[in-house]
Amino acid sequence: MAWFKRESGELDTSGEKKVRTEGLWVKCENCRQIIWKKDLEENMNVCPKCDKHFRIDARTRLAQLLDDNQYTTVDGDISSTDPLKFVDLKPYSSRLKQAQHDTGLKDAVINAHGKLMGRPVIASVMEYSFIGGSMGAVVGEAITRAVERAADTRTPLIIVSASGGARMMEGVISLMQLAKISAALARLDKTGVPYISLLTDPTTGGVTASFAMLGDLNIAEPGALIGFAGPRVIEQTIRQKLPPGFQRSEFLLQHGMLDAVVPRKQLKPYIARALDFMAA
Repeated sequence: MAWFKRESGELDTSGEKKVRTEGLWVKCENCRQIIWKKDLEENMNVCPKCDKHFRIDARTRLAQLLDDNQYTTVDGDISSTDPLKFVDLKPYSSRLKQAQHDTGLKDAVINAHGKLMGRPVIASVMEYSFIGGSMGAVVGEAITRAVERAADTRTPLIIVSASGGARMMEGVISLMQLAKISAALARLDKTGVPYISLLTDPTTGGVTASFAMLGDLNIAEPGALIGFAGPRVIEQTIRQKLPPGFQRSEFLLQHGMLDAVVPRKQLKPYIARALDFMAA
């Protein structure tokens, strides 16, 4: 008799049912709590015991921020040409193809038009799982287009950062994006259109050194790692022990680098109130 497999479990030739558990449970890295994955997702990927905010992908972020998960994506048809023909352990072109296959995206950002609690917004959301959310020419171009579109249509802009910084496989071309986006934001500022920057875990490198910290309102999720270089690199450079919580969002708030630290469940109404305030 042939045995068959099902999603909920499988039978071996001894007739004994084996229940699949992989992928059903998640361990919180902070409190070590074992969490039923469905419960975690229903709690917006926030640990119910210690409130650790798990990293989420760009599509999940858009679903949480925009009304009824309804939005229109734009600028999703541009992809890198591998300008330097870069090779390390493997060609950069191969890394791009693998990341595109794994994420279903052309690069590490999604531009979308939608509504946030009834308010029209343009959202540019970074995807960390695409080569560490690094910013190359495509990310720079896509975010610049979002900024320019916000200025042209006078629609509030939200950029959600989740990045390891500039994409070194594109060399100086990736670094040029810092100035490019910053210049576009300067033009947006002159129009008076609100720009809200949401920094999530992690936001580092050239992204932090440019658009992530240039919002009219800079907010972050709890516990997010935010900085230019990582804590370990800084400690090795200055040969000093850094203070507790250094480069976490709460530390930056205490030292005047952020306007607010907002829990994920409160982000949507908080941003809506902020947009109303800025519009007034």
